[in-house]
Amino acid sequence: MKLLRRKFLQLAAGAAALPVISRIAWAQTYPSRPVRIILGFPPGGPSDLLARLMGQWLSDRLGQPFIIESRPGASGNIAAEAVIRSPADGHTLLLVVPGNATSDALFDKLNFNFIRDTAPVAAISNGPLIMAINPAMPVHTVPEFIAYAKARPGQINFASPGNGAVIHLCGELMKMMTGVTMVHVPYRGNAAALIDLIAGQVQMMFADAPSSIEHVKAGKLRALAVTSSVRSEILPDVPTVSEFLPGFEAGNWFGIATPKNTPPEIVDKLNKEINLALADPTVKARLAVLGAAPFLGSSADFGKFIAAEAEKWTKVIQTVGIKGQ
Repeated sequence: MKLLRRKFLQLAAGAAALPVISRIAWAQTYPSRPVRIILGFPPGGPSDLLARLMGQWLSDRLGQPFIIESRPGASGNIAAEAVIRSPADGHTLLLVVPGNATSDALFDKLNFNFIRDTAPVAAISNGPLIMAINPAMPVHTVPEFIAYAKARPGQINFASPGNGAVIHLCGELMKMMTGVTMVHVPYRGNAAALIDLIAGQVQMMFADAPSSIEHVKAGKLRALAVTSSVRSEILPDVPTVSEFLPGFEAGNWFGIATPKNTPPEIVDKLNKEINLALADPTVKARLAVLGAAPFLGSSADFGKFIAAEAEKWTKVIQTVGIKGQ
């Protein structure tokens, strides 16, 4: 009887170990076919460039093509849902942007909850937005801008690439923190918003660095501040907004996520490779051109960051009553 019991326990222990062994073996052979990195924006923009940068690194290191697939529309929700509905095997990845963290607060009828239904893999980069104004405005500092706007309630327009974008939320946060009354003017994308800002049709925009930095350097836009917690290397002489409004901070960040229940061994493998990329001098230099800095950390670190961003911006969204488009 004792021998039978001992044999049973040995078999049970072996059976329990099988899923662990199979997951480890799966991770060792991953990827076994081409991997898709899906993003919610058209080709050619900063998100596309970052996805291709990471995709090339991962392809070189892991021996399978990492194919960039653009699925624009619905503020990135089409791309997010496509990834969430994919098999949880690490062969379909999402390029995560700030809008993903706030999608649940902005949209009432989504078929998914981003934080619940995805597994964070790794952050890639974080860069400041630039508080840029049309040079015709007679102000040169954030305090001067606030005073100018307060003296002209409702006469200052600020642009964004769409309702609920982090660029829009920054403008609303400034309104909440200062009491100024500005009018939000949403556009279909960054390019159209910047064209009107340069033309003087709108007066201010929290512009993303890759799209606006050359216009600032050419004198077509005036940079009053950056939204990062410390001054940016791309504009070292430009102060941060927080130097005048303590606690004001925002970033244009990117990362990678997979469907929920992707084997943790695969998530860890991808996280390790992405962090190796971010420590590479060539990759760091490429990020610097985009006005961004490497954002290293574990998958758990990235998950906590996304949750914190969701909590922070949901308060702004609910206070103002913003709805996604």
